[in-house]
Amino acid sequence: MSAIEQGSRAPDFDLPRDGGGNVSLSQLAGKKVVLYFYPKDDTPGCTNEAMDFTALSDEFAANDAVVVGVSPDPVSKHEKFIAKHGLGVILASDEETTMLQAYGVWKEKSMYGRTYMGVERSTFLIDASGTVAKVWPKVKVKGHAQEVLEAVKAL
Repeated sequence: MSAIEQGSRAPDFDLPRDGGGNVSLSQLAGKKVVLYFYPKDDTPGCTNEAMDFTALSDEFAANDAVVVGVSPDPVSKHEKFIAKHGLGVILASDEETTMLQAYGVWKEKSMYGRTYMGVERSTFLIDASGTVAKVWPKVKVKGHAQEVLEAVKAL
């Protein structure tokens, strides 16, 4: 699957989320959506990223933006992750990787000579009309949430 590019229509999704129920792009229509994809709950990089977005959550909200983190972890794991670190972002579960594939972030990775499929840390900023305004592939966590917030403010 090719990656989603800036200026293209964001693929809709409907995924189970923390706290019960689902989150979908269509229910967030009219708001800016920060969609960040991360490999795994409660690992160092993913924890820092979630905490950075949480620390800025009031500013995102003040700029009419909703932050949604997506990983293949089950909802039960997301809820433990949120409780452990006091996270303030929506976490959606894509255990079947359908959405991860639709956004082009489910990639072949390798570690210690082993090849496996996993999430390439990426962020998509979707404007209020559902168009991808900016894409950050292969995200480095440090300073990323602040950079995304600046892009949200510029929209």
